[in-house]
Amino acid sequence: MTVEPFEMGVIRLLEAQGFWVRRGVTVNLTVDEKRQIGKQASARPIIDVLALHVGRNELLALEVKSYADTPGVKLAQLQEVHEVATGRFKLFTSPTYRDLVLSRLRQDLVEGGRAPSGLKIQLGMVAGKISQGQSQAIAEWMGAQGWLFWSPDDVKAKLAALTA
Repeated sequence: MTVEPFEMGVIRLLEAQGFWVRRGVTVNLTVDEKRQIGKQASARPIIDVLALHVGRNELLALEVKSYADTPGVKLAQLQEVHEVATGRFKLFTSPTYRDLVLSRLRQDLVEGGRAPSGLKIQLGMVAGKISQGQSQAIAEWMGAQGWLFWSPDDVKAKLAALTA
């Protein structure tokens, strides 16, 4: 699997902040869990980037995309709510899917000895392209959900600070 330069930049930023980073992490849902989300034949969910900060007992589950070949992330896309996970932003738009995937992820990491019990997981997105004029609105909405959001400008500023 090829790592795009945007994702590598994000990984570099997270590591500089003390996170241990893994990319392309597959979440192994059980057959029963797939039934619960209405997707018995679905592929296993993949988290683009997991970033663990042991000192804070915090795990970031991040969607990290440049979105270069799209009009960019739109607030309306993130605000959709789907009973059955569908579309580009399933973890954000389907509460049942999100809860189940993140719960299974936590359980597997803790039981496998790869993370401490009581692990706090925060969902987030790092986007390389945002639909024109929507960056602030998306940041505010994501923050209100308790999710992390880095806009393209945030990434540029963090990279500039890191290399300064």
